[in-house]
Amino acid sequence: MAADEPDAADARTTLAPLPDHRNVGERWWQELWRRHTHITTPLRARGLPCDIEFGLSAYIVRVSLPDDSYLTISPPQEPPSERRPGDPEGWIVTREDPYVVTQYEVLYDSVPCDDEPGASPRPEARHGGSAAPLIAAIDHRLGQLGLLPAPATTHASAHPTPVQPTPSVQDTPGTPERGAAYVYGDAMRALTDRLNAAESHAEAAALLHQILEPTNGLLAQLGEFFEATGEKAKEAEEDDGFDLSYDLADAAAEIRQLGEDLHVAEDRMRALTPLTPAPRAAPAQAPSLPPASPTASTSRRTR
Repeated sequence: MAADEPDAADARTTLAPLPDHRNVGERWWQELWRRHTHITTPLRARGLPCDIEFGLSAYIVRVSLPDDSYLTISPPQEPPSERRPGDPEGWIVTREDPYVVTQYEVLYDSVPCDDEPGASPRPEARHGGSAAPLIAAIDHRLGQLGLLPAPATTHASAHPTPVQPTPSVQDTPGTPERGAAYVYGDAMRALTDRLNAAESHAEAAALLHQILEPTNGLLAQLGEFFEATGEKAKEAEEDDGFDLSYDLADAAAEIRQLGEDLHVAEDRMRALTPLTPAPRAAPAQAPSLPPASPTASTSRRTR
């Protein structure tokens, strides 16, 4: 958790602080936190402090808001979800105020309603346990209420870097030697080549931003990819499909944790001493000979 300590670099990239209680140092709590980083990291990047608590029957994410109200991001509680923490079949997001009993608002509900007789399908139910639409819904509502400390675009626009369009697989035929074209691996290789050719640490930091930006960066999207792949594995409705989905969910959580651990790496790179070319060595010159002695040359002529 040391990587979450505040950094003196650009405050626009600093995540909201970790909770301050004794459970933070406990291994079980750290594992729960790791399983929810796909929810907590984007919100902390927006300046919203998060914590993990136990609700009615499952662990929830509690998000503190600037007006002293709070969000509860919860898996199904009644009946409780049978899925692992951080990977429910859907999420319910509510906003409450401890000082205003009548304030209770449901911001988002993607829990499947198949078991509710006569219930009309909710549009967000199709998203299930996916994190991206949940974060987008929170952004939208808190933006309306003026309760979003750091807009989602603040960090992304701070150090813009042109991104080359990625060709589709259909547009990039393979070769007999290579087989199918690995367009996404090639795009990453091209980014690495640009990094190797960077002439300043600021340029290297801008490229690192493409990887570590907590919402749209490569690691965040790679976490989304593994999460979606796990959902696809479940569609087989086989035991091995569910086991595979859990492995993929773990991979997604580890990738997101890596992004959180490295969230200040971009600013640390930018703060390094600027790269300067090594000074060129002066061309070697032959040592000059001392002038001939006048006396010696005169004596040679008289002989």
